Amino acid sequence: MNSTTRWTRVWLTAVGALCLAVTVSLNAQVKTETSETSGVSSHESTVERGEVVLVQGNELVVKMEDGTIRHFPNVPESAQVTVGGQKLGIHDLKPGMKLERTITTTTTPKTITTVKTVRGKVWHVSPPNSVILSLEDGTNQKFTIPKGQKFTVDGQVTDAFGLKKGQMISATKIVETPAIEVGSSKSVTGSMPAPPAPPPADEPILIATAPPTPAPAAEAPAELPKTGSLLPLIGLLGSLSLFSGFGLRVIRKMF
Repeated sequence: MNSTTRWTRVWLTAVGALCLAVTVSLNAQVKTETSETSGVSSHESTVERGEVVLVQGNELVVKMEDGTIRHFPNVPESAQVTVGGQKLGIHDLKPGMKLERTITTTTTPKTITTVKTVRGKVWHVSPPNSVILSLEDGTNQKFTIPKGQKFTVDGQVTDAFGLKKGQMISATKIVETPAIEVGSSKSVTGSMPAPPAPPPADEPILIATAPPTPAPAAEAPAELPKTGSLLPLIGLLGSLSLFSGFGLRVIRKMF
């Protein structure tokens, strides 16, 4: 029983090795070349702005320009922010700092061209579907003929219906596959929070001063009491008249 199992394993190993050798041999008969051409790239940039709310370890919380709160967990140590020409890491960020992240997306159209070539002798042909070729290593391989495939026979181009047994032919299959390559780059800049406003200067203290007190006005003479008499005045006037008359008489005698 054990002997049978051992020989079975040896036989399977030999068959597997043979299949592998045939596969490598067959693949060696079909040459494949791949080339890539790129078109004109287009660039698109988006800018996101926000303010640092919290930095705890490698976690960052930012209030975005539109008012939403975004949480950035596990910010890598390699991430850097350019602030005032200096590179700052996650542990250098402080609440209140303004951040601006620019994301530039580059889209490049490409064309991948795959060229497969094979050379061999026609052993059997079933136009327009398949052909069996005897390859340079003496093995035969069946190929499916793609629609519109052309073959070169003695320098002449023909299709599957022009193939004959024994002819040496070569065939080339070209496949062009469009592709788009998208890449992105990020840059983050920031600015320090504005310094706090200085405390208001002390206002000057106003000293109240009383206006000077005006000097009291002179009192108006009081009215004579109603009990006063006009006789002294009349006597004075009489005396003046008497002296005036006496003076006139003296003057007349002198002249």
